Amino acid sequence: MASLTLALDLRELELPGPGATGLRFRTPNRSDAAELGRLYFASYPPGVAGATAVEATADIEASWDGLYGELWEEASVVAEADRIVGALLTVRRAPWDDTPPGPFIIELFVDPGWRRRGVARELLRLCLLRLEEAGTGTVGLRVAADNTAALRLYGSLGFAPWPDG
Repeated sequence: MASLTLALDLRELELPGPGATGLRFRTPNRSDAAELGRLYFASYPPGVAGATAVEATADIEASWDGLYGELWEEASVVAEADRIVGALLTVRRAPWDDTPPGPFIIELFVDPGWRRRGVARELLRLCLLRLEEAGTGTVGLRVAADNTAALRLYGSLGFAPWPDG
């Protein structure tokens, strides 16, 4: 599956107002890993987040272990209703050479039953606000090239292909 790397210059950020309502948003912590793993597995087509929910949970735990860079909990966000229904995880810097410098969003996923309600947009808005407040210059992420809904969301917030092109 082909992916695109996108970046956003936070110095030129114009954030939309709050979006999704009826949810609580907070910083995730390691004790959320099992619930996040189950949601991660349920949020993607089979095999993307692992072959099983156990594998998906191990991948989420690896985020706290630094496999994808140092997890920046304060720049990460979960959305809760009666349970976690969405999550965005950010690292201070991705460990891959082909990514922009600075923070990198390693995961953004929403329960399929909660999609199209502004949850992902609000997770992103809160993350970007926290990064801007921390004085960060840019943020990057990767997205599947055929994920038109995600590309539309990221583009609406100002994300552009990185490197420029």
